[in-house]
Amino acid sequence: MKLLKRDFSLILLVLIIVLIITGIIISILTFRSNPVEDAIADGRVLNFLFVIENEKKPVSTYVLMYHPVTKRAAIFDIPGDLGLLISRINRVDRIDRVYDSARIGNYQNEIEKLLGVEINYSVVITKENLVSIIDVLEGVEIFIPAPVFYRDEDEIIIFPSGITNLDGDKASLYAVYSLPLEDSEMETFRRQRFFLSLLSRQIQMNDNLNNQYTSKLYYSFFKASTNQRTLAQLFNEFVHINTERVNIQSVGGNLREVSGQMLIIPHWDGSLIKEIVRQTHATLGRDIQDQLIERTLTVEVLNGTASTGLAGRTADIFRGFGYDVISIGNADRNTYERTEIVHRTGDENLIRTFADIIRCTNIRLDDDPLFYNIEYKADITLLIGRDFNGRYVTGN
Repeated sequence: MKLLKRDFSLILLVLIIVLIITGIIISILTFRSNPVEDAIADGRVLNFLFVIENEKKPVSTYVLMYHPVTKRAAIFDIPGDLGLLISRINRVDRIDRVYDSARIGNYQNEIEKLLGVEINYSVVITKENLVSIIDVLEGVEIFIPAPVFYRDEDEIIIFPSGITNLDGDKASLYAVYSLPLEDSEMETFRRQRFFLSLLSRQIQMNDNLNNQYTSKLYYSFFKASTNQRTLAQLFNEFVHINTERVNIQSVGGNLREVSGQMLIIPHWDGSLIKEIVRQTHATLGRDIQDQLIERTLTVEVLNGTASTGLAGRTADIFRGFGYDVISIGNADRNTYERTEIVHRTGDENLIRTFADIIRCTNIRLDDDPLFYNIEYKADITLLIGRDFNGRYVTGN
């Protein structure tokens, strides 16, 4: 009996030693691991999921894509009423239907499938913690185009117009409120501008956030998929992001009624957004010096066919890829056989990237002497012909 007890004690001691050694090794590896350096070594984009939550429901969901080598970023807005085939419930429903404030994994998985990428880190900010975050940042500056006044049984919402520095309480309310008569696109735009303003303010205050006490306090307000030290390392990279050049692209689609509710069904069964994300990742990885590439290219879309509304639908495709479509209309006639791209940038690589979206090979440089006249509004003119099927040019 004594022998058995001694053997058991020995086994228990060995197990304790193994656990201690394993813990030490994991701690050392965690301490040495630098996610930014790892991403640089791998040459890959880091994908961050940000959720602003109110009453345990997502108000805004953004995926920030950042390349630590080129220091360039892009942001995608994931609407809550995006309609997807949710595998867990085996039906088409709102993407935010699977959101669980305690377990964000299911929601994250659906977004990964939607975009076709792996999300490396997730961050959830509740309305209550947003108050504390913005107070640590000493407020956030917001441009409010028109004054806002709304009163119901629970609260009064008042925001003056103009550039305003909002404290934590006011800013958190601005980020989540919804008015009955507010246009849905304006509500989306307002919340996107808020997120960019919050990101910009954190960049401005980054030096203060690196203070040991402030850093510990600040990052405690984020519910993150990683520890505070790694989160601080990652957020320190954001100082390189030029928020004035980062546009937030909404995942778009066609509005349809499904089971009694209006849902946004992604274009082309979701293949379009995956292609947009792939091209975005490739673009973020390019070390670009040319100012022309850094700015958003402008596009004119002309319908040279008898198909009604084709120019507008095509414009939506290119907006999804981040192009600024400034003009939509009909061509001088509706009998064009071939789709043509006319560009005025002088950069073949840029135009090739644009043309590849619809697989068009009929490209020419506008060498008209009037090219230098200010009447030319767009960098690129797309003339749609009968060989365009609404997504791709056929029979090149």
